[in-house]
Amino acid sequence: MLGKIRRSSLFSEAGIYLVVTLINASIPFLLLPILTRYLTPEKYGVVAVFQVWCSLLSVLCGLNTYGAATRKHYDYDEPDTHMGDYISACVTILVISVIIVTILLLPFLGLLSEVLGLSQGWLLAGALFASGSFMVQLRLRQWQVRKKPVKYGQFQISQSVLNMGLSLFLVVLLTMGVDGRLIGLTSAMFFFGAVGALLLWRDELLKFTWQPTLMKDALEFSLPLLPHFAGSFLLLTVDRAIISSVLGLEAAGHYMVAVQLALALNLILQSFHKAYVPWLFERIKRDNAEEKKQIVKGSYCYFIILLIVVFLAFIFGGPVLIIVAGPGYEPAGEILPWLFLAQAIRGMYYIVSSYLLYAKKTQQISKITILSGVISVAFLIFFLKTYGLIGAAWAGCVGASVQFLLTWYTASRAIVMPWSPRKLFLK
Repeated sequence: MLGKIRRSSLFSEAGIYLVVTLINASIPFLLLPILTRYLTPEKYGVVAVFQVWCSLLSVLCGLNTYGAATRKHYDYDEPDTHMGDYISACVTILVISVIIVTILLLPFLGLLSEVLGLSQGWLLAGALFASGSFMVQLRLRQWQVRKKPVKYGQFQISQSVLNMGLSLFLVVLLTMGVDGRLIGLTSAMFFFGAVGALLLWRDELLKFTWQPTLMKDALEFSLPLLPHFAGSFLLLTVDRAIISSVLGLEAAGHYMVAVQLALALNLILQSFHKAYVPWLFERIKRDNAEEKKQIVKGSYCYFIILLIVVFLAFIFGGPVLIIVAGPGYEPAGEILPWLFLAQAIRGMYYIVSSYLLYAKKTQQISKITILSGVISVAFLIFFLKTYGLIGAAWAGCVGASVQFLLTWYTASRAIVMPWSPRKLFLK
């Protein structure tokens, strides 16, 4: 079995994605110990809140129709001939939604600035970040479905290098503090969003045409997923804003540092998932019983490996964080292993959620994610008041577990797979 896996396209592509992700993840990892020595935990909390704001706007700007473009690729026998019009429809939705969101924000900028602690200028800059993020995802995913991990990696690494270079120049050399970090984040994302659009146009995957029928098709796929992205926002992002409001910006800064280190695991898991999705979709379409058994066996092995990684995080995670972040960030070391556990559970979720995406069961994904997000926030508020900062990490584990288990159950009913361990391993 292992020999077959090593020779498969999944293994080779996942290996490329993994190398790319390790390089990409090392860039913010190298940036972290520098920034934590130029930015206090409170200033780091401001960066965390800005990223929460950008995550929220990224759901609204474009309505995540880049996901519809990813799935539409598999509906065409000759996708390169037809996808240009469809991607143009998605970009049109992005432009319209950005205009609407900006207009709706203007009357509330003063109130939002007071509540979030961000200037009105940075609140509006969040729309630029969200626009760039949409185009980056659109370009990356079109490389992903065409199995071009090298181009995917070159683009992603280049963006991270620009982000790091600008941030170091503005924060360290020009001593611009938190504003320098926010300029680095926003400028790098918007610039590479523009580059992504040019590359799509060069490859004839962006034609700038008016396609109302295709816009409707993209929205029919993406709108049912909006509750899913709202739930993901509650699960993955809003915790920093709630921590800031309950425990203060300093606590949010501690939490953000731990989250950034835990995201290293998430980036590795996503690198595998990028190769796994097209590989899995092809085999689901073939509907071969023996292939399905091998897929499920591999999934269980993957789950076990993730739990071993979490065990190691509980032993070494805290001391490593203190070495990386430096004095003043000790509270982050206590919560890091629990954040690793939450990320490992999300890695398991990525595996089982793929079946629902193939079956186009987007409404079920949305219902599960919004329910999991609400449960996570409820536990977050209770645990923060009772147990302090570590309670936020526990709440994340609860929310991720609910999402994984409900998705696994729903996926098993949407796509028949031999999930029973007894039948699978005790033949």
